[in-house]
Amino acid sequence: MDARGRNPVDQGDTGIRTAGAVRPGAPPDRRGAVVAALMLSMALAALDSTVVSTAVPQIVGDLGGFSVFSWLFSGYLLAVTVTLPVYGKLSDTFGRKPVLITGAVVFLVGSLLCATAWNMAALIVFRVVQGLGGGALQGTVQTLAADLYPLKERPRIQAKLSTVWATSAVAGPGLGGVLAAYADWRWIFLINLPIGAVALWLIVRHLHEPVRESSGRARVDWAGALAVFAGGGVLLTALVQGGVAWDWLSTPSLSLFAAGLALIGAVVVIERRAAEPIIPGWVWRRRTIAAVNLALGALGLLMVAPSVFLPTYAQAVLGLAPVTAGFVLSVWTLSWPVSAALSQHVYRRIGFRNTAMAGIGAAALILLAFPFLPYPGAPWQPTLLMLLLGGALGLFQLPLIIGVQSTVGWDERGTATASVLFCRQTGQTVGATLFGAIANGVLAARLGGAGDLDAVTRALDSGAPDERLRHAVADAVHAVYLGAACAAVLAFLVLLFVAPRRFPVLDDPTD
Repeated sequence: MDARGRNPVDQGDTGIRTAGAVRPGAPPDRRGAVVAALMLSMALAALDSTVVSTAVPQIVGDLGGFSVFSWLFSGYLLAVTVTLPVYGKLSDTFGRKPVLITGAVVFLVGSLLCATAWNMAALIVFRVVQGLGGGALQGTVQTLAADLYPLKERPRIQAKLSTVWATSAVAGPGLGGVLAAYADWRWIFLINLPIGAVALWLIVRHLHEPVRESSGRARVDWAGALAVFAGGGVLLTALVQGGVAWDWLSTPSLSLFAAGLALIGAVVVIERRAAEPIIPGWVWRRRTIAAVNLALGALGLLMVAPSVFLPTYAQAVLGLAPVTAGFVLSVWTLSWPVSAALSQHVYRRIGFRNTAMAGIGAAALILLAFPFLPYPGAPWQPTLLMLLLGGALGLFQLPLIIGVQSTVGWDERGTATASVLFCRQTGQTVGATLFGAIANGVLAARLGGAGDLDAVTRALDSGAPDERLRHAVADAVHAVYLGAACAAVLAFLVLLFVAPRRFPVLDDPTD
């Protein structure tokens, strides 16, 4: 590390170009207004992931379609995930501003359509439209955060964005419940319109990107974009629905996996021939980006354990009410952004990789401690572990994102950022499938072959679960947390053996 807290450029990491595509000295005007717009845009995407959950009973009661309501979440998640790499490349080609404006408009149109849905099928389709815009919001906001600030100031904006996610995670379910109970569930989507309108106005008025040197007519790999969208959508659908809508070894499941793998093969062929591929090969050839992609994929996987299973544990094992159970989970959203904001003081001393390794190593120990909690235990025990886990993961994630963004120039930053977010989202999808299978398997073993998460949910809705079911839930969640600890260890090993000791950070002319 040099005296200014930056890692020297590693000349041995081939393929990295200097940031010569942007003429320095042309920062965006009124940066504070732009940051406000980014936070509002991020709030739209973050709230929409949580605010719908508590309104599901009212939505199903009004529109019907109980058997397919899970696609309100799956459809949105799929659309966001598969569009991330596409929007990342488009933002590198045409600039962040047009991509962000387009994404915001698509998201708001989807929100308006959701508010007018006449049945569950229409609402699911319109949620997918929302997701098509949400992918642009998530990826482009993170990329612009790196564009706006030099390396030494990036933790500040990232901490603000982390705070937006934390606030949304805590406030989203409550807001959805209030709107559904005292107004109408359609207001959950209509409330996006004024927030989005303010964000759009701020972006259009105040965001002015630096002048870039033109390299001729931009060529877009539309064939690759379509192949990525189709292949990712089919594979993620197979993962989301496998073991739920159909058995893993059933004809629909095997057919989807076969079609998805064939489409991924087509993506490889198309991208190797494309002049400007949507997913360029350097994303995986550079050790730094490849290692961070794998590590954050493992992060997405392990995040499923507390996010999905801890509320059920808190209600079934600890006997807490739903609101209190939600608080046990939400405390990690308090320590995560604080730890992320403070991480700069650590990685400036020991580097990006070592800081992330310290964070994920601590996370592995915390996850391993969960199965050793006494039965049934006191609520403060898992609450304390979640508070510590949020702090550890904040120390892990932010240095990796900032580190990757600092190793590429402007014309590659959108693609690099999108690849990181794509891997994290994919990890969450795989984690939901994997840990759901683990939990159901343990429950079935403990309950004599006749138990799954749906049975637990029904027992919680009908009243207090019996002691046998409580023990089974505790064992199932303990197994899930052990799996999450294994994912943390995997991330640690990836950073240890794949990531370079020093990230090849580019010199920042604005430093």
